[in-house]
Amino acid sequence: MTEDKAFSTVLPDWLKLPHAERGNRIGLFGGSFNPPHSGHQLVAETAMKRLDLDQVWWLVSPGNPLKDHSELEPQEQRIRNVERLSDHPGMRVTGHEAVLGTSYTAETLACILARRPGVRFVWIMGADNLASFHRWQNWRSIASAVPIAVVDRPGASLSVMSAPFARVFARHRIDETDAVTLPGLKPPAWVFLRTRLDAASSTNLRKLRRK
Repeated sequence: MTEDKAFSTVLPDWLKLPHAERGNRIGLFGGSFNPPHSGHQLVAETAMKRLDLDQVWWLVSPGNPLKDHSELEPQEQRIRNVERLSDHPGMRVTGHEAVLGTSYTAETLACILARRPGVRFVWIMGADNLASFHRWQNWRSIASAVPIAVVDRPGASLSVMSAPFARVFARHRIDETDAVTLPGLKPPAWVFLRTRLDAASSTNLRKLRRK
């Protein structure tokens, strides 16, 4: 038994990195999901369908370094909430970032790519996150590591093209009619996917919970 497999056997399932075969097309959907909601579900399902993905991995982070953690629910509880929401055979939910000990997406992504060679990964994000993407640590390296799918969210459609990411990587954007080709493209490559809009937000849900 390899050291990696031996280590994996002592972990609870929710902390393990999901299985994948070489050549699989897998979307990585990261976030705090505090709490997860139907808008997250729509983003994941849109990416899975439009990119023809084999799986979507929801990477539930221990905590976003750019956000206040005072109202952050325990990671395992958020994972259970995501599992109930993402009830689909192609959806996988993991808190493996806590095992890796990484705090930033660029670090997490590098570890996953090293552990799952030969897999065609795509980073998935809601368009509402694109405006602040340039504040993420090593954001350019993320765009250079994997293709990126940006899924429309309420209030974000008109501002997407003015985001620093969109300007810097403008020539690497593909038309959404070619979205199915994204997982096979050499990064940097990205696409903006339009879809129906769902106004649910974690911020508003936490406000309602406080009331």
